[in-house]
Amino acid sequence: MNQEGMKPILFTRGNPAEEALPIADIIDCANTAFRREGKILFQYGHYSGYGPLREWIAKRFGATYEQVLIGNSSMEFFTFVAALMVKPGDTVFLEKPSYDRAITAMKRSGAHVVGIPLEKDGVDIDALKQELTRTVPKVFYIIPDFQNPSGITTSFEKRKEMARLAEEYGFYIVEDSPYRYLRYRGKDVPTFRELMPDRVLHISSLSKILSPGMRIGFLIMPTDLAPQFHKWSEDTYIHPVLPTEGIVNEYCRRGLLDPNIERLKVLYRPRMETMLHALKENLKEAGWIEPDGGYFISTTLPERIDGHGLWKNARNFGLVLTDGRGFFPDGKGENFIRLPFSALAPQEIIEGIRRLSKAIEHFRK
Repeated sequence: MNQEGMKPILFTRGNPAEEALPIADIIDCANTAFRREGKILFQYGHYSGYGPLREWIAKRFGATYEQVLIGNSSMEFFTFVAALMVKPGDTVFLEKPSYDRAITAMKRSGAHVVGIPLEKDGVDIDALKQELTRTVPKVFYIIPDFQNPSGITTSFEKRKEMARLAEEYGFYIVEDSPYRYLRYRGKDVPTFRELMPDRVLHISSLSKILSPGMRIGFLIMPTDLAPQFHKWSEDTYIHPVLPTEGIVNEYCRRGLLDPNIERLKVLYRPRMETMLHALKENLKEAGWIEPDGGYFISTTLPERIDGHGLWKNARNFGLVLTDGRGFFPDGKGENFIRLPFSALAPQEIIEGIRRLSKAIEHFRK
């Protein structure tokens, strides 16, 4: 089948919609910040990030100034955790499926990476307990809210049990929360850091709620771990990018961030609902998770579908898909498809799912 000339629909990266970027406000904040603080922002600075923004983050999250480290996106902190907390041969747990780049970062460290299966409300606790009888991880990396790639949110009950197990067995939880603010329905669940602050490294960023191009992430960590992380930051890049931190500090202190988050909810919720409706109409044989927020819906195709063949040939159907195997530590995700809806207009979502349905029909074994 050849669909040359058909504009492909990208079910690949979780990008913000172009119209989600508050560019005019960012420009205005940049002008103010650069005129007022330019001699600071364009000079060498503190290795832990721009002080006023660290203060703002600390206040927002009920942390101390020393507990906050700003870096060049949250992705960077995966490598910090791998370098400082994991030695070659150590075990790391994460969800199965999980964020592909986190899997890569942990494998690069030489860690033994173990995936704990996900259920609709989070990690399979029985499977976790069984794995703990065999090995105890140094860290458990988890995306508890609107998970990338599955869209799953870990329930309060499972968070409490995982926190209890972390205390009992002595491992740390690395809580990655870039999507937490983008809840479109339902109520917030307490973070792992709120449940167990002494054993949780809370990672987040401004990429999904303001701008990914600014590359601003932050880590809130237990006080006893802070000195080594701050020193590692200094020795890695002297300091993170200060001009964008100055812009974000001005943006946040003007009180613009929370109204922007509400605007994003209004933008993204109809896209999520459109995709869910399109899946119900077109993929009756597949199973998927209905998220309450975030950027992603995932689907797992029946075994009678050649998922790998579908991925390799998706462009013939006017689609671009991410290889599902990358989201699984063991590489066994041929029939898993991540479907980001954030950057697509509703009509593109409807057409994309229609094309996916045709492709699935073509690749029946």
